[in-house]
Amino acid sequence: MTRPRALAPRFAAQAAARAFAFAAWLVLGFSLAPGAVAQGAFSPAITVNDRAITGYELTQRERLLRALGTPGDLAALAREQLIDDRLRQEAVERAGLTPGPEAVADGITEFAGRADLTAEAFLARLAEAGVARETMEDFVRAGLGWRELVRTRFGPRSRITEGELDRALSATAGTGSIRVLLSELILPAPPQLLAQARADAERVSSLTSFTAFEAEARALSAAPSRERGGRIDWLPLNRLPPAIGQVLLSLAPGEVTPPFELDGAIALFQLRAVEETQAAEPEVAAVEYAVFTLPDDADGRAEAALLAGRLDTCDDLYGAARGLPEDRLIRQVLPPAEVPADIAVELARLDAGETSLNLARDGARLLVMLCDRTTALNEGADREDLRLRLRNERLSSLADSYLAELRAGAVIVED
Repeated sequence: MTRPRALAPRFAAQAAARAFAFAAWLVLGFSLAPGAVAQGAFSPAITVNDRAITGYELTQRERLLRALGTPGDLAALAREQLIDDRLRQEAVERAGLTPGPEAVADGITEFAGRADLTAEAFLARLAEAGVARETMEDFVRAGLGWRELVRTRFGPRSRITEGELDRALSATAGTGSIRVLLSELILPAPPQLLAQARADAERVSSLTSFTAFEAEARALSAAPSRERGGRIDWLPLNRLPPAIGQVLLSLAPGEVTPPFELDGAIALFQLRAVEETQAAEPEVAAVEYAVFTLPDDADGRAEAALLAGRLDTCDDLYGAARGLPEDRLIRQVLPPAEVPADIAVELARLDAGETSLNLARDGARLLVMLCDRTTALNEGADREDLRLRLRNERLSSLADSYLAELRAGAVIVED
């Protein structure tokens, strides 16, 4: 087993893979884009508004996801991403914003630079993983086109007011902090239910009534908070995943976040209240946590509950995991932005030594335990840098909503 406060090489490699995948998102702006396929080479596997996705493209996307260290069911993820990408491409072409060859070449160079590689070295590594050069070129072309379309379409709506900027700055300053009172709705979204979950999430995200959101949470949410209509206690804003926290800053009480897709679930949060406090909540530089996997059946859940009651520190988990496969217990030390979103939401509720049993994945129940938070002194935030970051996060949220709108009106046929 991994010893306390030290990442085993395998866990360090996992963290590096996640960081590289996140760098890919930063370069292209949003989700992964599709690979190319030789004209007429293969029959369609899926048709999206008369645009074909071939079996070759599905295979190429899986290989690309694997090369970027993406976790989860890669076949299902490749299918969903390629459907979304066809919708993005269609919108980009209608707007006349398809990038040219030079822009694509620059995009690949920028992408490769995130991994400290030249473009050719990066493409060579992809080729070793079975990813064609044309796949990467189309990947970058689609990502750049979508990013430009979103900026053109939503630029005016993404402006950050001085008041919003002041609130964001106060959240990172040492003179005070912001906490939020939320209600949550967590929709199960395995591959076979993803389309319905997305439709439900889009409907709920437009609500502004506390009563209506509470009713939806009681009816649809998989979280234990469903019994309380989704209501959860006050949380310091900086404990939440950065993408969620910054969206919350732009909401008025009663408004609901856009859907956040987690691992096998979709989360929405309704803002009930915001409070600025005098007591400083230090900036979190790193989060140390452990995840122990148990069967998600009656015996497994009972064992998890008993174990959670006996734990005082994360070190106690090593005894419980003795003799089990190494991947049953994972302990990580990561910057907040690199913690998987579903785990980060659970950790936000916890103090050091506390546990959560709310998460389940692929037939397994996850015991999540917060080991420690490492704080960093704030050395002063640059106002314009923060404005740019908030604007990009708002653009991302608007882009996700626009894509959901495109998908709701699409004709998708499995061939």
